Amino acid sequence: MSAILAKQRSKEEQEMRTVYCETLMELAGNDQRVVVLDADLMSSMGMIPFGKAFPERTFNVGIQEANMIGVAAGLSATGKIPFAHSFAPFASRRCFDQIFLSCGYAKLNVRIGGSDPGVTAAFNGGTHMPLEDLGILRTVPNITLLEPTDSIMLRDLIKQTAGLYGVFYIRLLRKSAMKIYEEGSTFEIGKAVEVKAGSDVTIIATGIMVEEALMAAESLAVEGINARVLNMFTLKPIDKEAIIRAAKETGAIVTAENHNIINGLGSAVAEVIAENVLVPLERVGVNDQFGEVGPQNYLQEKFGLTAANIVDKVKKAVARKV
Repeated sequence: MSAILAKQRSKEEQEMRTVYCETLMELAGNDQRVVVLDADLMSSMGMIPFGKAFPERTFNVGIQEANMIGVAAGLSATGKIPFAHSFAPFASRRCFDQIFLSCGYAKLNVRIGGSDPGVTAAFNGGTHMPLEDLGILRTVPNITLLEPTDSIMLRDLIKQTAGLYGVFYIRLLRKSAMKIYEEGSTFEIGKAVEVKAGSDVTIIATGIMVEEALMAAESLAVEGINARVLNMFTLKPIDKEAIIRAAKETGAIVTAENHNIINGLGSAVAEVIAENVLVPLERVGVNDQFGEVGPQNYLQEKFGLTAANIVDKVKKAVARKV
């Protein structure tokens, strides 16, 4: 792993869905086994160019997400490498049984992309707002759960999964992400990335909350609190070693996720801490609520997913240190 931090964090010019399509087109050009499936969202996900370039390897099954996963499993059984996509709530909770049995239990080789995670669903509203997808899928034995932070990480992880075997769920932004890493960065699935060193507390974040964590760390530094920031882009298998080391070295943990705090990143980290080294833990995430319609910045304020919320939780965690 060689993660190169961006010299300046800013909104990326290229949308994540464009990078997703380009990367899959590159893979498909080099490997005839790569196939793509979608549930009537080819245009929304920017996959029209793939369909035009590889029509015989493109399957738009319509609004039949569970059937799509079954087809992906069947394609895997014939030796193909399927990448199936839908909006995250439909790619997870709507077809959980097919993921569990047809893919996981059958020990097949399937990649599932779930787009617009958490509050990034924005104006699509509560019905399309996945605040539980990782929690649901975390219970599938041996599944790998990934949440790429920016397009640099997305490209690297997609390429890696094409060469690995198993069931993968990739939580995908469709639009532009904040640039966290520079070109040339590589990542190791299952290993956290330290994006900021620190000794007083550790903020463990994923997805859009990595940027919020970094902003929180900058604010905390002004107040004399030196916060470490870990990007835990792999929720399962989670990097236990990084969590234990952070707990021992900084003495307090705060998690930050664009997800329900139940059975997501906060729960996964809590399990590691409870079983290994007891330190104060505070969680930033959606507090067991349904989503709603609104712009992303409004929803982040509404559900407490901001740098300011992280700062408050850090202060509580630090105050609880023995």
